[in-house]
Amino acid sequence: MLKDEKAIVVFSGGQDSTTCLFWALETFKEVEVVTFNYNQRHKQEIECAKNIAKELNVKHHLLDMQLLNQLAPNALTRDDIEIKEGEDGELPSTFVPGRNLIFLSFAAVLASQVNAKHIITGVCETDFSGYPDCRDSFVKSLNVSINLSMDKQFVIHTPLMWLDKADTWKLADELHALDYIREKTLTCYEGVIGDGCGECPACKLRKNGLDHYLRSQQGADK
Repeated sequence: MLKDEKAIVVFSGGQDSTTCLFWALETFKEVEVVTFNYNQRHKQEIECAKNIAKELNVKHHLLDMQLLNQLAPNALTRDDIEIKEGEDGELPSTFVPGRNLIFLSFAAVLASQVNAKHIITGVCETDFSGYPDCRDSFVKSLNVSINLSMDKQFVIHTPLMWLDKADTWKLADELHALDYIREKTLTCYEGVIGDGCGECPACKLRKNGLDHYLRSQQGADK
């Protein structure tokens, strides 16, 4: 039974990972979170993750992954690179090559140290912006590779994999966490907590999903 087991959540303090954290707290007996410092553009992300972990009373691990910043210059690690969506089949400027590969691998190493079998990540193929390391096939492949490399039986969970942003807000609401996630999380590429700047691609995706979900609820209440 999952209620008797322990999990690690890969945690940025954003909408998706915080929804996953609430899901994990409902699903597992014990939950810890891990945040990666890769010298990202906005240090508020790390502070936001720390604050949420403290408020929800979960153990928080912060790992230094600044080598990723050195290897993968992009709009999330460089102030002088413009945030823009991918055009003509190109990846968005916010794609960090190898990020989820590295994060999940290190999360597994941590999980082995704290005796956690389950690893949760908020990647999503429905609204994945073209990021190849958010695909279900990647996660399943990596799960097999991690288990073979460490001779373990980890299970990587992706509660949001087939949800669009409206469905993610619906899940948050079902977990009685919609207002908390709306007010306390940081999704904005400009580093604005809550509803964000309203202009960057992350804010637009988040807002469109929320608006769609709230409209659907209003229709259901009529």
